[in-house]
Amino acid sequence: MSEMTVRKKRPKHLALHEIRLPLAGFVSILHRVSGAGLFLMLPLLLSLFGNSLGSPETFAAYKSTVSNPLVKLVLFGLLWAYLHHFCAGIRFLLLDMHKGLDLASSRQSARLVLIVSLVLTVLIGVKLW
Repeated sequence: MSEMTVRKKRPKHLALHEIRLPLAGFVSILHRVSGAGLFLMLPLLLSLFGNSLGSPETFAAYKSTVSNPLVKLVLFGLLWAYLHHFCAGIRFLLLDMHKGLDLASSRQSARLVLIVSLVLTVLIGVKLW
């Protein structure tokens, strides 16, 4: 037999819509996306922080900027990104310590990360809005 007949034909494209990731996979991807988003938005956050601590004029500019609904929505998204990244980071630290490696507890911890991060985002976001 030749080498060509023994090999399986591999797909020529990756059908992303057909891949069924487990919940832990989504948590992992969201952890990476939230970390990248926080890193990329760091200049905006530092600028807002600097304006809030400067003179009364810069604080007034800060208040007018933050009162914009679009900026509030972006900050709400960054709040979720921070809380999700924090909760998922705790989950991954526990996994690194070999806690919750079996399938049932892994699924439960992934579900818990999503629920806790969303609930905390809503609670803190409503308080700050």
